[in-house]
Amino acid sequence: MGVNLRELVAPIKMTVELSELAGRVIAIDAYNALYQFLAIIRQRDGTPLIDAYGRITSHLNGLFYRTINLLEAGVKPVYVFDGKPPELKAAELEARMRQKEIARVKYEEALARGDLEEARIYAQQTSMLTKPMVEDAKKLLDYMGIPWVQAPSEGEAQAAYMTRKGDVWASASQDYDSLLFGTTRLVRNLTITGRRKLPRKNVYVEVKPEVIELESLLKHHGLTREQLVYIAILVGTDYNPGGVKGVGIKRALRLVKELKELDAILRALGSPKFPADPHKIAEVFLKPEVTDDYTLEWREPDRDKIIEFLCEEHSFSPKRVENALERAEKAYKKTFGQVSLDAWFS
Repeated sequence: MGVNLRELVAPIKMTVELSELAGRVIAIDAYNALYQFLAIIRQRDGTPLIDAYGRITSHLNGLFYRTINLLEAGVKPVYVFDGKPPELKAAELEARMRQKEIARVKYEEALARGDLEEARIYAQQTSMLTKPMVEDAKKLLDYMGIPWVQAPSEGEAQAAYMTRKGDVWASASQDYDSLLFGTTRLVRNLTITGRRKLPRKNVYVEVKPEVIELESLLKHHGLTREQLVYIAILVGTDYNPGGVKGVGIKRALRLVKELKELDAILRALGSPKFPADPHKIAEVFLKPEVTDDYTLEWREPDRDKIIEFLCEEHSFSPKRVENALERAEKAYKKTFGQVSLDAWFS
């Protein structure tokens, strides 16, 4: 779920057209994107897409077609996969599993009474990403010629590190945690752009990418990155869900700006209890485990392997896949054949 910094970023975020990101290398939080696909790409009653063998394919559907959309827009994507989560995240992961089970029960109840819209909402909350599903996603990216990076721990931390190295222009995720991990730029809504229906409402909105620059955010509020992390700890992170009782984003900002240091802030709040040492929580964001063991290389899609994998193994429509491959091949030739490497980092 990540930390909620919406109020802090609101004054400085920039809404852009997808086309404005052309010529940019962007590191996408793979798990975040795949969970989005699993939640959104479903049938009317909330059932995910499946192949002839009963295996879920919503994540592959989203990864294939929406990555092609990015290529057509001139974006040069790289996907970053999570590794082993920090031990401090164990309690949050257990809580998420419990929530999924509750959502599953409510989904079945909604189906039983014929409320398909309610059923779909709860179904989206039951999404599970298994190891075979992740391996299939990596395999598809290999066949598409799209690079992916295996992070040793949090994918967002690895993507943020890659922005600071200058290997990518921005990281992409729906979560604001990327800012805490030090990404130079965060792009939200990258893989879900387009027309979307609001839950429980017959209203559609146009979702566009949002760009948030860390330096602009810190300068606007007069903060250091460390202090931004302190704010997150006060309002709640994946490593201390719930934060400090009675402390919202505005009060957290005021306390951090007035008192500066974490110990002074905690003393002023009466030394509240945390599930772990708050300094250890801060360290997860400020000194995350990352790697330099990656290579960013884009290749032309392997048509035969993609057709075999998607159509023969996972029951995708051959006609749709063929049409998408034509788009992908044209996008590759247009983008990678005419643009010099230096242009991607300008």
